[in-house]
Amino acid sequence: MTGKDTKRIIGEALRDIVESAKSGGPRIRVGLMATGSELGPEELARGAVAAREARPGLEVVMIGPKIDGYDQLQWIETPDCEEDISRAMESALKEGDVSAAVALHYPFPLGVTTIGRVVTPARGRPMFIASTTGTSATERIEAMVRNAVYGVATARSLGMSDPTVGILNIDGAQTAFRALLKLHDNGFPLSFGSSVRKDGGAILRGNDILAGAVDVCVTDTLTGNVLIKMFSAFTTGGGDEATGWG
Repeated sequence: MTGKDTKRIIGEALRDIVESAKSGGPRIRVGLMATGSELGPEELARGAVAAREARPGLEVVMIGPKIDGYDQLQWIETPDCEEDISRAMESALKEGDVSAAVALHYPFPLGVTTIGRVVTPARGRPMFIASTTGTSATERIEAMVRNAVYGVATARSLGMSDPTVGILNIDGAQTAFRALLKLHDNGFPLSFGSSVRKDGGAILRGNDILAGAVDVCVTDTLTGNVLIKMFSAFTTGGGDEATGWG
């Protein structure tokens, strides 16, 4: 290691200490693709600024062609090319320039999926939707079972010690329920919730998800994608996520 490298490392460490003291905790750098939104790149940049203001410990690093008027954000500049932006994001993650990244239209590998979180309108209860994007498995039933496991893990990571699970009444729901029941009987920690209907049960109908009858609603990704958009933006026509966590 050269003297120049040593000075750079010490400088970065001191900067992190100062930033941590300012924000009251460690500063987290999160990359954000600057293109790909249906609402345009400016909307993403505005969101990055809002996120920084809401969370002092967050540093948003925009990845892509720089947008005029947002010099307060850090940028990893690239040409306006989806492949170049993806490569820059991957490189930033690999090199440790960012700790996490938010991507749009990124070709996620099989097995990667998103667990959404919404506020249910009838009772104002939070509910996880497993899942909303990505593909946890190519076969539908296996994907729903994996979604349930991922949803429970996400809920636990956010402080729920024993989240309840229900399966939306779509094609394959009963088969997925039987598979999850077998997991439970074999010792996997899984608690089934109950429908608000008189006959109860862990198979959910529309009124159950409106009421937030369970903590984790298991569904296929395409249905989950529609649900997350309806719950978060049904009052704005999709122009803004007015409720929930997006």
